[in-house]
Amino acid sequence: MALPFPADCRYTDSHEYLRPDGERFRLGISAFAVDQLGDIVFVELPDVGAELRQGASFGSVESVKAVEDLLAPVSGVVEARNEAVLANPEELQNDPYGEGWLLLIRPSDPAQIEALMDADQYAAQVQGH
Repeated sequence: MALPFPADCRYTDSHEYLRPDGERFRLGISAFAVDQLGDIVFVELPDVGAELRQGASFGSVESVKAVEDLLAPVSGVVEARNEAVLANPEELQNDPYGEGWLLLIRPSDPAQIEALMDADQYAAQVQGH
């Protein structure tokens, strides 16, 4: 099965993505990461208003295989979190780029976004994995 890599997203080495949503960005984990994790049983996310620091852990995703830290692709402030994913972690598996988003953030340094991989770069990285 070919995994999707939406062209409007920017990606990290640790498989998080940012997708534009007005002046803010939806943050989630890629379909590749979801596929590698398997059945997701628990998601931990920061509260609204929390400050993320680029490269720092901001939560975790637990599957039947492993617990993976979530790493912030950029620095910024959490403006919303997806309560539906917290209540039903399988939403993350069903639609990682849509209903399975994790946080809505307002980046503090837009230049950090430009440094992230585009869809082609990310696809090449994970397919060569």
